[in-house]
Parts: sequence; structure tokens; C-alpha cells
Amino acid sequence: MPHALLVSGSLGQGHDVMAQACADTLRERGWTTSTVDAMALLGQRSGAAGEAVFRRLLDLPGAYDAFHFSALRPGARLALLIDAAARTRLVPALRELVGAQRPQLVVSVFATATSAVNKLPDRDFPHFVFCTDVTPHRIWVQDGTDVFLVTSEVAACAVRRYRPDADIAVVPAPLRQPFYRAPGRAEARAELGVPPEAECVLLMSGSWGLGPIARTAASLAAAGPHVLAVAGRNQELERRLRAAARGRPRLHPFGYTDRIPALMAAADLVVTSSGDTCSEARALGRRLLLLDVVQGHGRDNLQHELELGHADVATARPAEVVRNALAALGRPEPRPSVGASPDGWRKGFGAAMDRVGLG
Repeated sequence: MPHALLVSGSLGQGHDVMAQACADTLRERGWTTSTVDAMALLGQRSGAAGEAVFRRLLDLPGAYDAFHFSALRPGARLALLIDAAARTRLVPALRELVGAQRPQLVVSVFATATSAVNKLPDRDFPHFVFCTDVTPHRIWVQDGTDVFLVTSEVAACAVRRYRPDADIAVVPAPLRQPFYRAPGRAEARAELGVPPEAECVLLMSGSWGLGPIARTAASLAAAGPHVLAVAGRNQELERRLRAAARGRPRLHPFGYTDRIPALMAAADLVVTSSGDTCSEARALGRRLLLLDVVQGHGRDNLQHELELGHADVATARPAEVVRNALAALGRPEPRPSVGASPDGWRKGFGAAMDRVGLG
């Protein structure tokens, strides 16, 4: 059986979700797959340091904006030096993996992996790069990549900024498998204990729980709607959410959970940061209120989601989120998008494989 190696990265959960989507589709086509975390390949100290620096940049107002737009976007010397340092550590580990697994395809869903895969000596496999950002920055786009998978024409233009001759496949954003069979609103509400006729909001902000989510959840529940508040992997946020829920029967706290399809199905409105969750909400026909909490590529993605429609934006200040959420609850919901079916993603991914003779 043909085998594919998927290179992800454990900064947040989005990269792993997209790697899983690729793996699912490849297995449906008769392939075996394995997924490796590029952050782990950097080594425990380097990987942990890289995550700590990224988190710190996001915490400092304007810091990651400055780095993204002045260094990553144009491919400034600082960004290229950081990429080269990571590549030096990644290439030996990837070379060992490739030698052991002998893949017929490698798919990078993490920018740091892109140049490392392309620099592997004696490479005898096609290399796909899959990026769901609306504006892939310079580190994503490297010479040697065979096919770039993106989810919008805007992203295709961004790739051609650096490689005008790039082979690009524009594909629908894949969803996690449970979203293709999410329950109906009534069923989901019965499961979660939300009254059938109540207004209900799903509040989440990525696996890191960025922004003042606990205070926002408490304020929003006090304003009337039932609030399904998800902390992701942020254990301190989960503790604060559970504390806030005491005495507030309309506030339903969750930590890290695999019940997001049911939570989203139960909600009238999804309040979240810009990211792949937006595609999931659109697939289920839910309106979005976007929190402006992710700097850099997050601001690009947010603007694109607003352009797609049925979305509003708010700062992370709790009072402003409440005001915007109550207004958004009075607006019409969109129809479920074409992303509610896996056929478009499968067809697009399959066409990309055909281009390199792997169909």
C-alpha cells in the first residue's frame, strides 16, 4: 500500500486538524499514513522555547502584528534566519523518518516544515503544502514544493506573490469527520440541557482560549442567552469558567471536549476567534461573531470571514462582545455551506494527487 507522511505542528490545534483531514482522505483512497509533530522534532527544549516565544508575542499588543507584517509577510532577513535555524534541526530528523518510512507523498501543514522537507537530499516523492490561512506568508511558500493546497482564490494570489509559477489547488476547507454528521438543533439542545426556545451562544477562542473568555461568558449569560463556553486546552480558563458557572444556570462550562459539533449545532450564534472553526460553523449554517484576538495572520483571516458574510466582529472586551452578540442573535442565520459535504474536499485533494501522478 502507498504511504504518506504528514508533517504537522503543535502550535494550537488547527494544524493537527488539517493533518487529520488529509490522513482520513488518503486512507479512504487506500493509503497508509503517519503524522509527525515538527515542534517535537525540534527537540524538547527548542520546541518548548518556540511555543513560549509565540505565546508571548500574541500576549503583547502589536508584537506579533509587527513580526508578521514586517518580517514573515515580505520574507525579511530575520524571518529567513529563524526559518534556517529551524530547518537545520528538522532536516536530520525528517531524513531519518523518510528513510525509515519511504513515503510516496509528504504533506506539510506547518510552515516551519516546508523548507526542511524541500531541502531533504535525494528527495524522490512529491511534496504538498496545505495552508488554510487567507494570506500564506513567505515561509509557507518555498521552492521545491510540488503543489500548494489553499482554500481561497485570495490565498492562491498570495502564493503567486512569491512563486508566480506555482502549481496551486484551491480546495474547500475540510471539516473534522463528526461535523459531517452533526445532530440537529433540537437533538443537540436536549443532550446539553438547553431549552428548545432559548437563545444560545457558543463561546470559544481556539485551543489556547485567547482573550477574557471567562468574564465574557459570565456577562453574556447574565444578559439572557444560554452560553456554551469552551476553554480548550487552557486548564486555568476551564477553572475560571466552572467558578463563573456557579449560580449561573445559563452558563455551561466545558474544558477540552470532542463535543464541539453538538455544541455548535445547539447554538444560534458562534462567538470565536478567526480560524478553521469558522468553516465548521458555516457548514452547520451558524452565524459568526469574530473576536479580534489573533494578531498577524488572524487579522487577515478575520477580514476574509467578514467578506464571506453572515459574520460580525468585536473586540475582546466583554461588554462589547455582549452588545454585539445580542444584536447578532437578531439577524438571520445563513444556509449551511457546501462544506457540509466532504465531496468537494475529496475531489480537490484527489485532483491534486492526479497532477503528480498519484491518482
